[in-house]
Amino acid sequence: MALLTDNITEIVIPVAAVIGIAYALVQWYLVSRISVKPNHHCSTNNGYTDYLLEDDAVDDDAVVIKCAEIQQAISVGATSFLLTEYKFLAFFMGVFAVVIFVFLGSVKQFSTKTQPCEYDSSMQCAPALLNAAFTTVAFVLGALTSVLSGYLGMRIATYANARTTLEARRGVGKAFIVAFRSGSVMGFLLAANGLLVLYIAINVFKLYYKHDWEGLFEAITGYGLGGSSVALFGRVGGGIYTKAADVGADLVGKVERNIPEDDPRNPAVIADNVGDNVGDIAGMGADLFGSFAESSCAALVVASISSFGVTHNFTAMCFPLLISSMGIVVCLVTTLFATDFYEIKTVKQIEPTLKRQLVISTILMTLGIALVCWLALPSKFHIYYVGHEPKAVHNWGLFFCVGVGLWAGLIIGYTTEYFTSNAYSPVQDVADSCRTGAATNVIFGLALGYKSVIIPIFAIAVAIYVSFALAAMYGIAVAALGMLSTIATGLAIDAYGPISDNAGGIAEMAGMSHKIRERTDALDAAGNTTAAIGKGFAIGSA
Repeated sequence: MALLTDNITEIVIPVAAVIGIAYALVQWYLVSRISVKPNHHCSTNNGYTDYLLEDDAVDDDAVVIKCAEIQQAISVGATSFLLTEYKFLAFFMGVFAVVIFVFLGSVKQFSTKTQPCEYDSSMQCAPALLNAAFTTVAFVLGALTSVLSGYLGMRIATYANARTTLEARRGVGKAFIVAFRSGSVMGFLLAANGLLVLYIAINVFKLYYKHDWEGLFEAITGYGLGGSSVALFGRVGGGIYTKAADVGADLVGKVERNIPEDDPRNPAVIADNVGDNVGDIAGMGADLFGSFAESSCAALVVASISSFGVTHNFTAMCFPLLISSMGIVVCLVTTLFATDFYEIKTVKQIEPTLKRQLVISTILMTLGIALVCWLALPSKFHIYYVGHEPKAVHNWGLFFCVGVGLWAGLIIGYTTEYFTSNAYSPVQDVADSCRTGAATNVIFGLALGYKSVIIPIFAIAVAIYVSFALAAMYGIAVAALGMLSTIATGLAIDAYGPISDNAGGIAEMAGMSHKIRERTDALDAAGNTTAAIGKGFAIGSA
């Protein structure tokens, strides 16, 4: 029997989600304390005296006003794009929800009568019509949660970009903290909202399904499908806009007019900065939320036909949700190492600090997984699946399943960082290949891209093999969840990138000094790498 009781489990999961939401709101508040309005009544700027700012600054009030105007333009553009996208998304969701209801309901000719359960014919399961209805509701919930998480992420990103620029006057460390805190707002809101809505949906559905856990968790799968459907629009639609705006700004500015990147004379720069927010913030958030929801729902479905699903062991059934709850707490502690326990003073400390986030979260999460496996799972249980004998699984085996997924994610993250960071030879070699023309640059970059996927593919293959050998399909499901257990930290360092990129563009367009632009460029360079790490996690977990 598990050491953790059902009553404690029912408290721990929502409390962890609420802690994550509260922490995100605290970070938002700390960022909001930085003013983007000129202060005419005292000799301080954002609460700090003038001598802390750059010595060669232009008129400070003029800079602040200009930053605020640019921030507003980016925010309006990003909001307009997302609202337009969501109109098409709403139509798609409505049609797809009807399709789900019709197809699932027609399996048993829209029957309103109970039927024998597939894996336990001695029990009666819910009618097909009601299963279709509950699955459709779960689908809509997943879609709405994904939309909300992406939209809130975009809002905090456009809220923080100018504030990061203004804090860069005080030093690269201060600007880094603002950008990272803003990224953590999105990370914790997405992880906590996703967990909380899923947990509430399970408990509400349970009021009807009661002991029919097979039907209950089959209906919950709609939650993952809803999140993935939004990811299709957010990631692909936002990504296409991002790249189109980026390339368009470069073509008209650098090629046609021979003016620098982010030059205020180029109106396409605003579209470029908008793209960073709708593609790399809202789009990536929807993508990772889809992976998180799918992994959680897949694990719950397989668990529902296991021995602890048949015996209605609620704590063991909620093992995937407990892993996510532990991940929120671990990521909260990990984030403090970047914002409170350690202060960045030089440009060279930026990338190591972000890399340490991955390592610290992985090490702490490994200990957390061991604790959850010991408290929540029976020492031995069985997984049932059609056409095979029951698979005997030990709790230590499930620890290795989740752990191998977690560490595979770290390997993917570090491999991505190596091949995309300007501190290592791959990027330096690509830059050097430009000496002989665009053709060799394209060929070299493409070849390097092929080479970069070798280690991640092997890491994923090993994780799948080990987890399947230890716990069959349930092992694979929780391995994917292990890779996403530190999603709050992963999204924080991913969202940090576009925010820093926007900060650099605002500094250039506001006419701030070269010294400020050097600081924001250093943040942006590290941010390009972290954005690639986020894409690696999304692809690996999918």
